Amino acid sequence: MKNWILLFAFFTLCIGYKSVAQSNRASFTSVRVDTILNEKISIRAIQIDKDKLWYAANNSLFGYYNFVTGEKVQKQIQNDSMKYEFRSIAQNSKSVFIVSIGNPAAIFKINKSDIRFEKVYSENHEKVFYDSMNFWNEQEGIAIGDPIENCLCVLITRDGGNTWNKIPCAELPKVVEGEAAFAASNTNIVIKKDETWVVSGGKKSRVFYSPDKGNTWNVYDTPIVQGKTMTGIFTADFYNDTIGIIAGGNYEVLDQNFQNKAMTFDGGKTWKLISENSGFGYASCVQFVPNSKGKQLVSVGTSGIYYSSDGGNSWKQFSTDKTLYTLRFLNKTTAFAAGKDKIIRIEFK
Repeated sequence: MKNWILLFAFFTLCIGYKSVAQSNRASFTSVRVDTILNEKISIRAIQIDKDKLWYAANNSLFGYYNFVTGEKVQKQIQNDSMKYEFRSIAQNSKSVFIVSIGNPAAIFKINKSDIRFEKVYSENHEKVFYDSMNFWNEQEGIAIGDPIENCLCVLITRDGGNTWNKIPCAELPKVVEGEAAFAASNTNIVIKKDETWVVSGGKKSRVFYSPDKGNTWNVYDTPIVQGKTMTGIFTADFYNDTIGIIAGGNYEVLDQNFQNKAMTFDGGKTWKLISENSGFGYASCVQFVPNSKGKQLVSVGTSGIYYSSDGGNSWKQFSTDKTLYTLRFLNKTTAFAAGKDKIIRIEFK
């Protein structure tokens, strides 16, 4: 009997050691970076679609990089009177959608098979400025923009992106004066199934939540720095319908690393500041690492590339590159990031 007890203890110890070793191996210690696009361009919106990375950029440009074949395709939307700056991108199975900032606003639908595009929405107003877009499913999508009246601008499509309709302010939560959104990385909108989270910044920094694809809304306060034009939430991500992160900070004090990142564990109703006075300063994009149980995170911004293996409580700097604006994961060890004059592929080791 004693031998069996010793044998059981030995196997338990081995299993425990293996689990710890696997846990340690799951944490990244470094990155390898490959530049896949290098030209005069500014990219804040990227979208992974099977073997392609689509992007939308300034100077009326959009395109894709096929990371299996290496093929690169880029097109410019010709307009004699103006140049579009695209900072938002979304997709369904057949089309990619991009929306411009500034006046006039325009949404273009791009056919994935032949890269032909058409304008499916336009809006003229001196205050119009769309920040982000996303899709719930094949037919239904959302785009959000800065207030023109006393609410955020919210566009909804229910027909696969062919038409877009603005929700009247009477049906939306009111914003406070000076509250808006930031077109930093196309991560103002997070979607999980039918649930939607939209983040704001400026004089007030809050989370707008819809459980039913934009039909009804609730608003939750956050402890993120706010009160000035360039303060607040610049980016958000949710691992599932309960665990989420918001980040940003003060764009006028880029190294401020307090009141600039917070976590939720109840679907966005309440938020708690994390990693105060440590980790990154201003961040334009933060993303959960896939299949990490909500523990691993990566951010990009003016502090460089930062990584956390413990749910955002501590962070390690992997790169000092200050020119990256947005990031998306292909799988649990590979991500693409874009920014000033480039797109890069990041391999986490």
